[in-house]
Amino acid sequence: MRGIFGRIAPRYDLMNRLMTFGQDVRWRREVIRRAKLAPGGCLLDLGAGTGDLARETLRQVPTARVTAADFTLEMMRVGRKRPGAAGFSWAAADALHLPFTGACYDALVSGYLLRNVADLDRALSEQLRVLKPGGWMVTLDTTRPVRNLLSPLIHIHMHFVIPLLGTLLTGQRDAYTYLPDTSENFLSAEALADRMTRAGFENVGFHRFNFGTMAIHWGRKPLAVSH
Repeated sequence: MRGIFGRIAPRYDLMNRLMTFGQDVRWRREVIRRAKLAPGGCLLDLGAGTGDLARETLRQVPTARVTAADFTLEMMRVGRKRPGAAGFSWAAADALHLPFTGACYDALVSGYLLRNVADLDRALSEQLRVLKPGGWMVTLDTTRPVRNLLSPLIHIHMHFVIPLLGTLLTGQRDAYTYLPDTSENFLSAEALADRMTRAGFENVGFHRFNFGTMAIHWGRKPLAVSH
């Protein structure tokens, strides 16, 4: 996993824009809005990649204290060269063993992280642990598409167009066959919401978009949680 993302890091942002026809910028905006971060609050962008969500946080909440964390160093090296990267801190972190004390963040966000973790329940537990009581976790990810009249076109886009673009722009076809495969094998939006609830989050909800292939999920750490 680290090797795949390390190899595509230089063109990662460009591929995201092309694959989503630029819509991922709007989706990230919505993620930060749903995080409900107050001025001066602390936010963790987990699986930050090149730091798109961290930068969007500072755009919406300029006084926020933001940490961008990822386990692929090459992605962070690319991200640190992007405009605005000096406005937040960077940390190497494994989503299954976060190197942060409990209850230290007011909000936690992620983009395209959860379908890549080896142990989803452990990852959710760690996110709950580092959130302050009352803090929101918001995640953007692909989701298993619901079959509809557009399913054949979605299949062509995911299994032919995206791998072709990935090969042409990065030379890494395997990384962009991995994307549709993991998307189709990941949980449905309803199942992920259920796993978040079982992990201890409350007020869990989600919103599907992009013809049912993407979803934003959110949940809050209960005020009564002791860790």
